[in-house]
Amino acid sequence: MPLSTDRGAVIRGLIRDIPDFPKKGILFKDITPLLADPRGFHMVLDAFAEEFVGTHLDAIVGIESRGFIFGAALAARLNCSFVPVRKPGKLPAAVDRVSYALEYGEGSLEMHKHSIAEGANVLIVDDLLATGGTAVGAAELVRKQGGIVLAFAFVVELAFLSGRERLMPVPVKSVVTF
Repeated sequence: MPLSTDRGAVIRGLIRDIPDFPKKGILFKDITPLLADPRGFHMVLDAFAEEFVGTHLDAIVGIESRGFIFGAALAARLNCSFVPVRKPGKLPAAVDRVSYALEYGEGSLEMHKHSIAEGANVLIVDDLLATGGTAVGAAELVRKQGGIVLAFAFVVELAFLSGRERLMPVPVKSVVTF
C-alpha cells in the first residue's frame, strides 16, 4: 500500500490519544510518535514554512517545551532568530514575566529581557492550542518588549476549547484540528 500524501491525515495518524492524562477525564493528544517519525515531523515544518515563507519574521518565539522543538527548527528554515519562553526560574539572565489565567488556575511565563527588538515581527509557536491562555501570555511578553505578534502556529488545535477566539484578531495556523 503506498504511503499517504495527505499531510493532515499522516500527521493526524501520528498523534495518539492517552485517556485520563494528566488527570481523569482528560484525553491527552500525545505528539511523541509524530516527533519520532522523520516524515511526519518534516510535514509539520513544511506546513508552517509554506504558510510563513516570504513573511518578514525577525523572531520565532517557542513556548516551553514542545514549542521549542518546532519553533527552533522552523526558525532555522525561515532564517530568523529563536526565542524561548519558559516557566519561571528556568532562564539564567534577567527576565520579563507575565502571569495569565488558565482554565484550572494561573500560570506564569518568562522571557529574557531584550530578546525581542522594538518593532520586531514575531511568530509564536507551540505544539497545542487548547484554551489559549499560554499563547496569550507569550504574546503579552512579546508586546511588553515592543514586538509585533504577526501570527500563532500550532501543530494541534482543540477547536472545542475555543482558544482561537482568545487570540483574535491575530491569525492562527493549525496543522490539524480536533
